[in-house]
Amino acid sequence: MDLEAVASRLGVPFEEIDRVHRLAGDLPSAPLPSADLLDGLAVRPDDAASLRAGWPSPAWTPELHWLLDRSIALVRADLGGHEWLAPGPSVGRYFAYGYLALVDVVRAYHREREIPDAVSWATLADFGRNLAVDRRMNGEGWPIMQAWLTLHVRGGLYELGRLQHQRGETIGLHIPESGPLSPLSVQESLDQAREFFPRHFPEERYTEFSCGSWLLDPQLREYLPAESNIVRFQERFTLSPYEEPVGLDADVEVKRFVFRTLSTPLDQLPRRTALQRAVLDHWSAGRQFQWRYGTFPV
Repeated sequence: MDLEAVASRLGVPFEEIDRVHRLAGDLPSAPLPSADLLDGLAVRPDDAASLRAGWPSPAWTPELHWLLDRSIALVRADLGGHEWLAPGPSVGRYFAYGYLALVDVVRAYHREREIPDAVSWATLADFGRNLAVDRRMNGEGWPIMQAWLTLHVRGGLYELGRLQHQRGETIGLHIPESGPLSPLSVQESLDQAREFFPRHFPEERYTEFSCGSWLLDPQLREYLPAESNIVRFQERFTLSPYEEPVGLDADVEVKRFVFRTLSTPLDQLPRRTALQRAVLDHWSAGRQFQWRYGTFPV
């Protein structure tokens, strides 16, 4: 395969195609499953229809088939990994099919670890949730979600109740868009994790939960009541000293997750929730948000 021609025909930088080629090499890929799998991944009807209509076929160019095949191989080669991993360049939703191809691969990994089916499917169904968010954001969210979703199909992340838990040096906490962040739901999720990881990953010893998020920014306490779910979530953590993150703009992430848009002017953003009002009041005062990192003992 002429890599420069692949990059040119797909309209992406050569360096990204070369990276896929170097990391995937001749490693095995995985076949695409039946489209019926979409039903188990919480994919909404409009997104399911879109995926079915674009299903890889002879109508796809050889370059796109190559990219899908090698991106699957790249991710599969890191099965069991728990770091963020970019599968390849962003070319439409091609990696959605790569995710589907890797479901059976990671499900076998889960079975080896004796992970319950309910946890497997709850974790993998984040795929449908992310497709729905991407549709709401008119594609603005997908470049980030593409790398995010590789955690699920490598066995690096598990949804246990209200929170998602990422393996690593600590148990990294993530907060999906799945309802109120009540103290009870958070506590139940943490308790599940305290049992889950020693049972299914006994070789990994965890002493801390951690979270990196704008949700941990203490400035939010200036606007939210003390009994709010976000403030009570913050109270669990001991924050590290603030450091300006490299390559991450907290204000962009706030806009992405609170309003699910990156392009709407501030004066047109909604003020329906206490959090939305807090964010807009903060910005109206000419202030910026911070991305903060915190931990607390397991």
